[in-house]
Amino acid sequence: MGFPERRMRRLRRTPALRRLVAEHGLRVDDLVAPLFVKEGIDAPEPVASMPGVVQHTQESLRKEVRALAGLGVPAVILFGVPARKDAHGSGADALDGVVQVALRNLRDEVGDGLVLMADDCLDEYTDHGHCGILTDTGEVDNDATLERYASIAVAQAEAGADVIAPSGMMDGQVGAIRAALDGAGFTSTAICAYAAKYASALYGPFRDAAECAPRFGDRKQYQMDPANAREALTEVALDVDEGADMVMVKPALAYLDVIARVRDRFDVPVLAYHVSGEYAMVKAAARHGWIDGEAVALEHLLAIKRAGADAVLTYFAREVAELLGR
Repeated sequence: MGFPERRMRRLRRTPALRRLVAEHGLRVDDLVAPLFVKEGIDAPEPVASMPGVVQHTQESLRKEVRALAGLGVPAVILFGVPARKDAHGSGADALDGVVQVALRNLRDEVGDGLVLMADDCLDEYTDHGHCGILTDTGEVDNDATLERYASIAVAQAEAGADVIAPSGMMDGQVGAIRAALDGAGFTSTAICAYAAKYASALYGPFRDAAECAPRFGDRKQYQMDPANAREALTEVALDVDEGADMVMVKPALAYLDVIARVRDRFDVPVLAYHVSGEYAMVKAAARHGWIDGEAVALEHLLAIKRAGADAVLTYFAREVAELLGR
């Protein structure tokens, strides 16, 4: 008779046995690559706080997306950095706006072979760096902002976006966008709602890349309080009721409990955003030789999948796709 206490270790003895009994896995199909495209530059510009990440030109973006598609990565999400900003965020829905140009280029490049997602927000485009239109007192005007989000969504859909991803955390944003898309004939364009986006301290490197740090104040009046988890379920329920096809939790690692709760409660695809600060910390520690960066990246993404995410937005997308393809 075997020893019961040895039963667990028997199935850990070899890599093949561990693979056989693994409860979860990480695949290239699970990855979404966030990419930045900037106007007015002649060559890609590295983001100092995010080693390996650049602000792309239109041409370098095309090359990167071709490479990602070749590795089997199924989707990218685009963030634009305009040459000019104003209080209205005019470049966000302009016909020749940086993301609209990129979407048309990429749609010609990859056809339907890769999902093109577009961030629908104003912080990259406004001169004040907030995610919406401001009142005279400097607060974000929810309803005026919804009109802008709706216009941006239609412009992005016309340019070729498969999925519109509103990230501003305005009340009613999904409903406003769904109505605008349907009214313009884009009934097949999906919405991925940043449904539980927290006012996190982990966004700093992203704000460097997107050049969108607020000029004053912070975003705590419209992004979620990190102390709250039950509230996230209410936010997700509202977005699903308004027509969200997918929902997102952001950040990921510090909110694995929220991902798990959302997965248990809702029967829609759940995405999680492994954010810039989570990425940058791994890169910094690996550069100092304190950790094995590749192993930690894989462990982080597997943990996010284990918590219940169907897909992960991550700046490690290309690196991990290359690792998984070996």
